Amino acid sequence: MNWSHNVSEDGASEEEVPKIEDTEQASDQALYQGDSGELSLDARRVLAQLLVGPSLDGQRHSRLWPILIRDEMAIRSRLSELFLQLVIDRDLQVAFTRQAETGDLEVPRLLRRANLTFLDSILLLHLRQRLTQAEARGDRAVVSTDEIVEFLGVYEQAGNTDRALFGKRIHASIEKIKKHNILRKIRSSEDRFEISPTLKLLFSAEEIQALTRIYHDMQAPEIPSEQDDEKPSGEDHE
Repeated sequence: MNWSHNVSEDGASEEEVPKIEDTEQASDQALYQGDSGELSLDARRVLAQLLVGPSLDGQRHSRLWPILIRDEMAIRSRLSELFLQLVIDRDLQVAFTRQAETGDLEVPRLLRRANLTFLDSILLLHLRQRLTQAEARGDRAVVSTDEIVEFLGVYEQAGNTDRALFGKRIHASIEKIKKHNILRKIRSSEDRFEISPTLKLLFSAEEIQALTRIYHDMQAPEIPSEQDDEKPSGEDHE
């Protein structure tokens, strides 16, 4: 804003008045018409990936990971405005968002809670244990479709006469876990997968112990229908 001294036609000096200039300027980071964002293009890509989900990691997103670390505080701030919390594990190079704990404050939920069937829960627990065992040996956590089918087959209801239906439910659980990038197909292999380290962040040691005790007490439990056995678990990004 500039100040000017004006003189009237009769030579009398007028009061100094502000000369208003157009202060509406495009953002330095404007990428398109009407863009008022402040983040760089790369940082916006990181933010978008976190919102799309289910995660961002150094292996699958090698170009975005260093940007996330560089602009962490700015990205955290944007997510906080949406009542979301950024979770980062630098050792595992994994990051994802979850709903912030807002107490009694009423806020909209952007992340839906994913419903897990009994078989889903069993499979996640099994994969989490396989991941822990592999890390203890310094190996990659790898599992095949046949191994998963064999493991979950123990939980088939005694006397079940529809083996095909039970098999479909097992494969549906596998597909659901793959969809959330917890199982990643190994190149040059159709039925072998690497277990994502993201799973390590989804279950605490206490939760693993509690679930293990429960499932060890089960012997060929009756598997309820898909409509009855779904229960809320982690948050979904869809």
